[in-house]
Amino acid sequence: MVTLSALAQGLPLTAHEALSGVFGSISLASWIFLLVPQLIENYKQSSADGISLAFLIVWFIGDITNLAGALWAGLVPTVIALAIYFCFADLILITQCLYYNFTNSRKARRKSTRSTLTDNEQAPLLGRRDSSIGLPGSHTRRRSSEASRRHRESVNRRDSLASIVEEESGHKEWVKNTVSIIGVCIIGTVGWTIAYKTGVWVPTPTDDGSAGTDMALGAQILGYMSAVFYLGARVPQIIKNQRDRSCEGLSLLFFMLSLLGNATYGAGILLHSVEKEYFLTNLPWLIGSLGTMVEDATIFIQFRIFSDGERSAVVV
Repeated sequence: MVTLSALAQGLPLTAHEALSGVFGSISLASWIFLLVPQLIENYKQSSADGISLAFLIVWFIGDITNLAGALWAGLVPTVIALAIYFCFADLILITQCLYYNFTNSRKARRKSTRSTLTDNEQAPLLGRRDSSIGLPGSHTRRRSSEASRRHRESVNRRDSLASIVEEESGHKEWVKNTVSIIGVCIIGTVGWTIAYKTGVWVPTPTDDGSAGTDMALGAQILGYMSAVFYLGARVPQIIKNQRDRSCEGLSLLFFMLSLLGNATYGAGILLHSVEKEYFLTNLPWLIGSLGTMVEDATIFIQFRIFSDGERSAVVV
């Protein structure tokens, strides 16, 4: 970020520093757009059943501790602004999920009540109607068997068509997500280029004593706490996916952006400097970013396994 000492020294732009700036800018773009795909997915489904509320709440706590640590450490304004943005975005997503969970559960209760009343009203009629089954000379069983066979054939044709449509839609979804990731990378790269050309971003000296080596102990503790919350947040989601044997209702792009943001964030830090003091200062944020990449990869595997399982179940 901009420092007076860097501007005064007119530091040359090295390849490592340029890559560090580009990766940092891509990470920033990823975080800005991160929650949008899941908000859209919930809106399209009119449901938030696919996402674990515990995942969002623990992640929100991690963002709060991250913001507190950034304020305590006196980090650059962009980092603090992004932390504040994340807290508000988390609240929006949590509120949306609570709204859909409440409205859908109320609709389900109303439907269950109406279904019970209807069953009670029709029970005597059904009893009288069923009494005619099995009378001598009736052809009910034969007609029922033929109707059942025609129904199975119709269902098999629909299932085959559904599997083809599902496979095509899945392919289109992957293409759309890939294009979105490329677009975020382009936005981040262009953003860094403009910032560098206009002097908003300049190389930061790696041997500058103000690189954060004197960060307050409390800020470091909050940083480690946020890393623990970030690492623990995805565990409820992974458990939910495994229990339901499905990732339906989750936005794949949401986790792809998370993986991109964490990877570029960690790469941006490591490309800037690997000196011991600098590394230890940023270790909490590195753990939080790079550690969650393993969990994101686990969710990607679940997407793949469960989507294949659902497709094979349709064919059968």
